[in-house]
Amino acid sequence: MLQNIRVVLVNTSHPGNIGGAARAMKNMGLSRLVLVDPLDFPSGEAVARASGATDILDSAQVVKTLEEALVGCSLVLGTSARDRRIPWPLLDPRECATTCLEQAGQGGEVALVFGREYAGLTNEELQRCQFHVHIPSNPDFSSLNLATAVQVLAYEVRMAWLAAQGLPTKQEKLETTAMLNAQPATMDEMELFYGHLESTLVEIGFLDPQKPRHLMSRLRRLYGRCGISKLEMNILRGILTETQKTARGESHKRGEH
Repeated sequence: MLQNIRVVLVNTSHPGNIGGAARAMKNMGLSRLVLVDPLDFPSGEAVARASGATDILDSAQVVKTLEEALVGCSLVLGTSARDRRIPWPLLDPRECATTCLEQAGQGGEVALVFGREYAGLTNEELQRCQFHVHIPSNPDFSSLNLATAVQVLAYEVRMAWLAAQGLPTKQEKLETTAMLNAQPATMDEMELFYGHLESTLVEIGFLDPQKPRHLMSRLRRLYGRCGISKLEMNILRGILTETQKTARGESHKRGEH
């Protein structure tokens, strides 16, 4: 299950924090590190701070965008310390770990996303996460080092994993057909769906692109918390396609040629 969990660091400015995060991951049995547009990597400072976890750094995937980092993921959790304009499903670290293990136990790919040292994740980046994770630190001194935040969540993931040892996973209990039907849609499939949904809403006049009024943000929150399967995604995309055909006058009655 732990192999299905990746740690994603976005636009990290200090290479030492990348090394510290790698060390924290290896301590807790996580091995998949993805770096989104790091300021300085590879780096000797990262190697020094990794303290023996250089294999994590050597196998780290470096990408340009968060979208690339999330390809294949069916569950994305983003760390956030700030209140947001639009409320989002919020988990504490322990709830985060349980949710991660449940998804990974079903064969899903999971991403734990951490933002910049100085500003965290942007609102747009957080909207790509089904859940936000808040570490309940001392409100009078709440700022956490990036590697420390990775350590907190990685520890909770390991504790949840240890608690799950010896218990049958949901995957083992399901019949093969049911498993395929329940296979979760990946984040890249969800992004294609959101693009399709937005273009359809514009086409039928429901969404004014000049005055969006947070409509797509709210719809992302709605669909993000539903846990949409691949089968359900195919149904939704089919509905959108037929809606567009009707709007363009391309649809026809059954049986007509």
